[in-house]
Amino acid sequence: MGASLGRLVRFCCCCCEDNEPEEKSPILSETLQYFDREAKRRRAEETNLWSEPLDKSHMERDDDRNLYNLLQRRAKTRRGSQGYRRLSIDIHGKRQVRRDVKERWKMILENLGFHAEAESLLAVSSNCSYASLRHPAATRALLNTLHHQTSVFDSKDAPPERYLFVLDRLLILDAAEDFVGKARLYYPKEESPQDEGEAEPENTTPILVAQTNQLTPGEEEEELEGGSVEMDDDVFMSNSLE
Repeated sequence: MGASLGRLVRFCCCCCEDNEPEEKSPILSETLQYFDREAKRRRAEETNLWSEPLDKSHMERDDDRNLYNLLQRRAKTRRGSQGYRRLSIDIHGKRQVRRDVKERWKMILENLGFHAEAESLLAVSSNCSYASLRHPAATRALLNTLHHQTSVFDSKDAPPERYLFVLDRLLILDAAEDFVGKARLYYPKEESPQDEGEAEPENTTPILVAQTNQLTPGEEEEELEGGSVEMDDDVFMSNSLE
């Protein structure tokens, strides 16, 4: 009887041990965390479309630094507050400008026949390297041509460095010159508007003075109220970021 009871106890203990969940090994846990961080990094890069993708600090270029600072300020602001919403609007605006540029490039690539390959050709991440460029001088020259002779970037600032890698791929495919030609066709360089101050230097001041003097009392109150609102917003923004 005692021997049978002992075997039963050992059997129950073995069953309990088998049902215990196995602990994840440290190596497996670190691997999963690494892939999770990489996935988040890629999503952030695809969302922000950094102009200088290799600069992980996002401080080298003014436009990248401005966007990064906005993101940092929003991260320190209470979610749902007015300051948070205002920062989100600013961030969305900057991201939208970059998405618009990417969409122009995608449209031209699709027009050249790269319907299935457009997204892959435009994919640039921090894993890229300037050393990997097959035609660095030619890509730089083409990027400057697009910047000065087309409105594909729609900005007077220096063109985003990320598109060097796209142009290098197009050079390998022997499609870079065709791309520049399409960019000139669809997005010609817009002429700068004539300076109004130079066009009518004598009439500018009198007109402004006359318009100011013609304001009705109700309009004057609206002007003052609008200024007060702007001052209140500035005070609120400064307080929310402290």
